[in-house]
Amino acid sequence: MAMQQDWVNKDYYGDLGVSSTASAADIKKAYRKLARENHPDSNPGNKSAEEKFKRVAEAYDVIGDEAKRKEYDELKSMVNSGGFGRFGGAGGSGFPGGFRSTSTQDFDLGDIFGSAASRGQAGDSGLGDIFGGFFNRGGAAGRNARPTRGADVETEITLDFREAAKGTTIPVELTGDAPCTTCHGSGSKSGTTTTCSQCSGTGYLRENSGAFGMARPCPQCGGTGEIIEDPCTTCSGTGTVRRSRSITVRIPPGVIDGQKVRLAGQGEAGPNGTPAGDLFVSVNVRPDAVFTRTGDDLEVTVPVSFSELALGGTVTVPTLDNPVKVKVPANTPNGRTLRVKGRGVPKKSGAAGDLLVAVEVAVPSHLDAAATSALRAYAQAEKDSGFDPRAGWAGLK
Repeated sequence: MAMQQDWVNKDYYGDLGVSSTASAADIKKAYRKLARENHPDSNPGNKSAEEKFKRVAEAYDVIGDEAKRKEYDELKSMVNSGGFGRFGGAGGSGFPGGFRSTSTQDFDLGDIFGSAASRGQAGDSGLGDIFGGFFNRGGAAGRNARPTRGADVETEITLDFREAAKGTTIPVELTGDAPCTTCHGSGSKSGTTTTCSQCSGTGYLRENSGAFGMARPCPQCGGTGEIIEDPCTTCSGTGTVRRSRSITVRIPPGVIDGQKVRLAGQGEAGPNGTPAGDLFVSVNVRPDAVFTRTGDDLEVTVPVSFSELALGGTVTVPTLDNPVKVKVPANTPNGRTLRVKGRGVPKKSGAAGDLLVAVEVAVPSHLDAAATSALRAYAQAEKDSGFDPRAGWAGLK
């Protein structure tokens, strides 16, 4: 729940410069623009830009994800409307101020957020019901307070432009909790556990104090609801050990700078055999000396001669794979963009974007006597034909 607690003081819409009603497409567009402007590779040594880049990436990770955005919006709405504060003390300051009874009868938190009877289980209410149900992670909505999964892990990698466009596999070194190989993650030598007698397997102990009831994790089982009678000596009964491991991460084609790739179940191992968390790989993409991209289209500027534009011809153009031949029609203006279908960035569907080829005249830095003489003859012939490149330009006659 720590991640959602951090959301309370964050304005992710403000960080991306969009409204809370912005569409997913507008959010993605704003993220791409800000990530490109503030990327560390484009702003070496600029700490302000680096911090901005991190805030933008964090914001997009939340409101760029439909499920997380819904949770974030619900949380901010509850906080802004005083939804937490109404359960506070006299000052209405929320949970830190305590809980105030509205009558002389005792009540507990289960009465507010749903009694155990309404779930068909006894003694199952507690603080976990408040946050676990709302955030749908790690609460006591199940049988006990046992952690439901291992921690998520984040790491960063840097790819060349072409690796990111085509997709690649890359080894990543991680250090964290991994399943104990001695007990296979159970925490027990024999692989068996017994129900905690103190909390009857719920993981919580209920306490009544004055006008309200509270629940706290059971100290005997640590909130798991189970007791390991024969702890594994390798992991001391936790089911996990700290170790380094190397995994191969497959980066799909077409990832953009700042995008995160999620690998389910590749995070830290959960305690006592619970599922592992997820691994989030943040991808940084180095600029390319030849290519840029807009969406799934690949862009390249090709130098050409004046004669190639005036008379037409065929030029060789690089792609992400093998070069292609592109026909330049006669009388092509300088700066025109020619489109080559299907030679851009691969898409998830298996198709690819287009290759956009901009032609740009390259002026020779030196001409020999023969070329100079020929060019002067051409210039005179051009003038004699009545051609004026500035005719009608800027009001000139």
